[in-house]
Amino acid sequence: MRDKKNFFAGPSVLPLEVLEALQSDLLDYKGSGVSMIEASHRGEPFEGMYNETLSLLRELMNIPADYDIFFLGGGATLQFTMIPMNFLPPNGVADYIKSGTWANKATEDASKLGKVNLYYDGSDNKFTSLPEASSVKPSKNSSYLYLCSNETIGGIEWQDWPETGNVPLIADMSSDLLSRPVPVEKFSMIYGGVQKNLGPAGATLIIMKKEMLERQNKNLTAYMDYSLHAKNDGLYNTPPVFSIWAVKLVLEWIKKNGGAVGMEKRASLKSSIIYDTIDNSGGFITSPVDKAYRSKMNIVFRLQSEELEKKFLSEAKQHGMLGLKGHRSVGGLRASVYNSLPVEDVMALSDFMKEFQRANG
Repeated sequence: MRDKKNFFAGPSVLPLEVLEALQSDLLDYKGSGVSMIEASHRGEPFEGMYNETLSLLRELMNIPADYDIFFLGGGATLQFTMIPMNFLPPNGVADYIKSGTWANKATEDASKLGKVNLYYDGSDNKFTSLPEASSVKPSKNSSYLYLCSNETIGGIEWQDWPETGNVPLIADMSSDLLSRPVPVEKFSMIYGGVQKNLGPAGATLIIMKKEMLERQNKNLTAYMDYSLHAKNDGLYNTPPVFSIWAVKLVLEWIKKNGGAVGMEKRASLKSSIIYDTIDNSGGFITSPVDKAYRSKMNIVFRLQSEELEKKFLSEAKQHGMLGLKGHRSVGGLRASVYNSLPVEDVMALSDFMKEFQRANG
């Protein structure tokens, strides 16, 4: 058993049984005589593992048949470029919702490749809130509308989704993939780095409606061309094998623990434990986030001074609690409570927060 409690924002905590399974099969995968990470991606045992992974994703996320599923490298950051390269025509425009660090980076990259319309800019509220989903309407002749479902740094999360009609809706779901049921059919593309809820760093999940490929710009280089990856089931080049293998094991763990609905219950329970602690602290602990859009994955909070925050981090580390420092761009404190984090660890953090207030309030 591990004696540390992992609140890092990513790469993040994995189920202990997944790590043990990786360890057990690392040298000889299921009696095949080779390790999965040294096997060819053009045959067994990789093909069987890969197909099981895609099947589990389709089942657990209820992905319709007219969507392609595959993995790429480069993280979400590469997608910031690939999306406008593929889907923003030279004379077109795309709507972007600037909601925080990751959506802002995507907006910046897209604006270098084409015309971007800022449907919403959260700068005025310091990215602590979001527009009401029902009010979001794409601009005329928009090529797509882009949003980030959960901002890990700012701690805000969409609780509902815009209705965009014939305009494709594209979402970066890197930090809340499979933390709740999602109506995939509302989106033309969902993507995300797997290193938050689904596995170790190295793979980026792509879920794309097939008809999106009819909107593609032409004359793209090979790796930047979604259609080439879709035609090859994500195996145009050597995929991130180890990461995908771990994703398969995490998906099995998610299925065993109630699927997307089970993860949603876990997320609601764990986040409510910490938010209740914050809200009942009498102002000793505060959260800057609009309560209507609080993230269930990344809980950001502040104490009354930076000195207290440094003391909090030091004492938390002594209690085996890691990763509670806020992102360097915003400071403060942050607890990431992804799917795999045990409820017991969250309860321990809550108890520590209360004790810290008692001793320092």
